[in-house]
Amino acid sequence: MIDFQFDKANGILVVRPESSLEKQDFVELAKAVDPEIEASGDLAGLIIDVARFPGWDSFGAFVSHIRFVNDHHEHVKKIAVVTDSHLGDFAEHLVSHFISAEVRQFPAGQLEQARHWIVGAA
Repeated sequence: MIDFQFDKANGILVVRPESSLEKQDFVELAKAVDPEIEASGDLAGLIIDVARFPGWDSFGAFVSHIRFVNDHHEHVKKIAVVTDSHLGDFAEHLVSHFISAEVRQFPAGQLEQARHWIVGAA
């Protein structure tokens, strides 16, 4: 399950994976984000706030995740991964080669610093 909030004023989607990711999580994210992208253009950023990556509940969920990233990465300018997990290192160094967004890791608890980086205040 993914908890998410959309900061419309700054164009930032904050996601918090809470348990193994499911196919429906990405359907719900798309329902929230797609109308905003259509109405306002690209998102300023995505913040992934996660203590540890919970994985996927099925191969179908993994495929849905990849499809969501593929369909949306060109519409996100910056991605901040807020974690002390090795997921952050992975995202910052490997994933950045496959997506157009700038990726940066922040230590756990630095959600506001990540937000400031996205809006250009840091």
